[in-house]
Amino acid sequence: MSKSVLVIGAGASGLMAAGMCAENGNTVTLLEKNDKVGRKLMITGKGRCNVTNACTMLNDLIENVTVNGRFLYTAFSRFMPNDTMDFFESLGVPLKIERGNRVFPVSDKAVDIVDALNGFVKSNGVKRIQETVKSLIIEEQTVKGVKCESGKEYFADAVVVATGGKSYPQTGSTGDGYIFARQAGHTVEKPKPSLVPLECHEGFCSQLKGLSLRNISIKIYDNEKFREIYSDFGEMLFTHFGVSGPVILSASSHIRDMQSGRYEIHIDLKPALTFEQLDKRLIREFKESPSKAIINIMNSLLPKSLVPVFVKLTGIHPATKANQVTKDMRYEIINLLKDFKLTVTDFRPIEEAVITSGGVNVKEIDPKTMESKLCKNLYFCGEVIDVDAYTGGFNLQIAFSTGHLVANSI
Repeated sequence: MSKSVLVIGAGASGLMAAGMCAENGNTVTLLEKNDKVGRKLMITGKGRCNVTNACTMLNDLIENVTVNGRFLYTAFSRFMPNDTMDFFESLGVPLKIERGNRVFPVSDKAVDIVDALNGFVKSNGVKRIQETVKSLIIEEQTVKGVKCESGKEYFADAVVVATGGKSYPQTGSTGDGYIFARQAGHTVEKPKPSLVPLECHEGFCSQLKGLSLRNISIKIYDNEKFREIYSDFGEMLFTHFGVSGPVILSASSHIRDMQSGRYEIHIDLKPALTFEQLDKRLIREFKESPSKAIINIMNSLLPKSLVPVFVKLTGIHPATKANQVTKDMRYEIINLLKDFKLTVTDFRPIEEAVITSGGVNVKEIDPKTMESKLCKNLYFCGEVIDVDAYTGGFNLQIAFSTGHLVANSI
């Protein structure tokens, strides 16, 4: 039997839920406060839109969700990354797979993904209205509709909250869904930034602003628990406040209890070379250029902008000639190449986070349907739920899988 459905929010999960609901024969109204759909989608993947991750195993997918991965078992199993890829290619968007199984449109344009989703909801007859929802209309623990800031009320058989988190508020993600959830009696886990740049104590980070380090490895060490909590290989970036880039964003999702100085980043600038291999290389270079200053020799090992900072940290005078470098000095250089340390002081603000960690408590949502366990006919999908994952397309896959499950549950 056909139902009337209200979907609040025209982001990734909301567009999927609305389009699929309508395709299933329901009458769907999509309420979005922005004048355009998919505002946050437009800026994902630096404007390229990392639409999913082409991993094929369900357990691999769940393991890449850092918070409440098992909750997504049904959602993922019903709509896997290959289903997402088939979906977009059926809408006329050719896709490609890059390093780390990241999936992008061949065009490298996020607008192609947004246009495809927008076309999908339109072709299925979804009615889109630009309205800011103020609250839910709830009677006897059953949602009946919504009230808007304009004073208008909309009624339906089911309401879907797909409002996103609190990251990138300029795109419309301002935490509205948490208000609706609390109104229905839900617990909201405190929103905090995830996949976010990190601020560091070391002042030289600002000197290195804009420097990108490729093919490095990092380890995050927790000084309170005296253990390594995360390691990764890839690319990072120095900024005026500290560090960013793919490996840093992924690392940030493992830092749960931020305290200034508790966490350290240990960077291996030469992960492909052992201590002994680096020692042989330095000995060879010093012999070949005995009168060359150490600061000039390091230019062959490191990016030019990093060299002055690096040499200063070794404590060796930059004008020291190669034939004056002692064994201890050489070991100091190698130790720093293998363990370049930064001290984390804080996350950057939630407004700069790729996604929000926290949200509607998963224990209060039925994982088989995404329906509220506390309020009938109320559904949640996407980032408003307390689930988040690594970079690499996993968070958008969460949005599409939960949106798809909501539509089929309704």
